[in-house]
Amino acid sequence: MIKVLLADDQALVRAGFKALLDAQPDMTVVAEASDGAEAVRLAGEHGPDVVLMDIRMPGTDGLTATRRMPAGPRIIILTTFELDEYVFEALRSGASGFLVKDTEPAELIQAVRVVAAGEALLSPSVTRRLIAEYASRAKEPVAADGLDTLTEREREVLSLVGTGMTNDEIAAKLFMSPATAKTHVSRTMMKLHARDRAQLVVIAYESGLVRPGWL
Repeated sequence: MIKVLLADDQALVRAGFKALLDAQPDMTVVAEASDGAEAVRLAGEHGPDVVLMDIRMPGTDGLTATRRMPAGPRIIILTTFELDEYVFEALRSGASGFLVKDTEPAELIQAVRVVAAGEALLSPSVTRRLIAEYASRAKEPVAADGLDTLTEREREVLSLVGTGMTNDEIAAKLFMSPATAKTHVSRTMMKLHARDRAQLVVIAYESGLVRPGWL
């Protein structure tokens, strides 16, 4: 059973999400929060697997709450617009992906399952647009911990993940099987202590492996 925590300042939005998720045989909403501070507290009490976090809330917003979350739950950022100015910062802070609030119910349900299974919720097209929008605002590249432990092939794979490629696209680009590409991605995540693919994207651009204009 996937345990979900809802964090949104609009009671009607929470009620809609709760009704939808509780109707699934493999999901249950264990707590609801109306602001970020309450979300952090309830996450500590209930140990959810997934947090649906509205990024714009009064008081403690979703970005601050994402930074303060205890280890364990995976966070899906909820935003009104696909390129909310805080979305990339939220990914850097540990979120596993994001959804726009008007997403289709089936997509929301699938998103919760994907993130609960340990995957990142970033489509290639959205990843590319996020990097194009925000990488140009980044500071000078910084050395990521563990980057020097990567093989040449793993660095190449990391740079392709950073440009938003899927495992199948990486496999085609590097003339390898999708299974091999997936193995390289997994090893890269392990060496860089990245929780999921979303954090690999952040590392790829912050370390300079991906630069604005490459997309």
